[in-house]
Amino acid sequence: MNLTILGCYAATPRTFTNPTSQLLEIKNHLFLIDCGEGTQVQLRKNKIKFSKINHIFISHLHGDHFFGLVGLISTFALLNRTTDLHVYGPKGIKEIITIQLRLSNSWTHYGLFFHELESKESEIIFEDSKVVVRTIPLKHRVYTNGFLFQEKKGARKLNLQAVQNYKIDTCYYQKIKNGGDITLEDGTVIINEKISFDPEPAKSYAFCSDTVYNEGIVPIIANVDVLYHEATFLQSEAALAQKTMHSTAQEAALIALKANAKTLILGHYSTRYENISLFEAEASLLFSNVLLADDGKLFEF
Repeated sequence: MNLTILGCYAATPRTFTNPTSQLLEIKNHLFLIDCGEGTQVQLRKNKIKFSKINHIFISHLHGDHFFGLVGLISTFALLNRTTDLHVYGPKGIKEIITIQLRLSNSWTHYGLFFHELESKESEIIFEDSKVVVRTIPLKHRVYTNGFLFQEKKGARKLNLQAVQNYKIDTCYYQKIKNGGDITLEDGTVIINEKISFDPEPAKSYAFCSDTVYNEGIVPIIANVDVLYHEATFLQSEAALAQKTMHSTAQEAALIALKANAKTLILGHYSTRYENISLFEAEASLLFSNVLLADDGKLFEF
């Protein structure tokens, strides 16, 4: 599981920082999460192939989280994309994007599917044999969701030496990987644990976009491996955070602590701060494993 930060600063773009967007690589999927201005430029800078992005998740309809979307969709068309593209976001996103495409006569020649969200309860919005994605209802000035990405448990691994010692035919290998026991010709039952190894632990990633401090999300993200949580302000501006419905670094750390997260990544910093290390220092007082997002940074888990 790899995470590339394309942008992680709040509100307006600057020449040296970008608004929110990130790319999650998980189980051979490339999921684009939010799409602020400059996202496609950042994709190019980080040498990410556009054609591999088939699913885009938009947390809410504030410009610094989706103003880059119509440009990216149009560029896909210019690059002669043929693969379907799925966009998951708040109700209204289809109207916004299709109006822009219609008035600019920029219709796509590939399948463009919008999955509009309006539930205030957590729900599964994507699932295949490898990954499941759930919403994390957040509290902001407009309807907002975070997203929880969870790997499904993989197949067990063959203990090849043990399998060969028992002289088990290769036709039973898949059954062993699926967790099945094997009965030998003499009737002896070989339990699965003797001839296979546990699969790699399934990983999980929670993206919590703009939100006021909200303990209601803790049960949804409990025991998550990696939590990205907005930290627009430091605690010295807690009143402003409450007023604008954002979080402080201390509050993000408290959510990570209550959720028993393994790792906390901070982002969505207000540009009023010249040194983002202040966010790490504040959060680390409550939570031990704190990392700082920054544009172009790659996290490998």
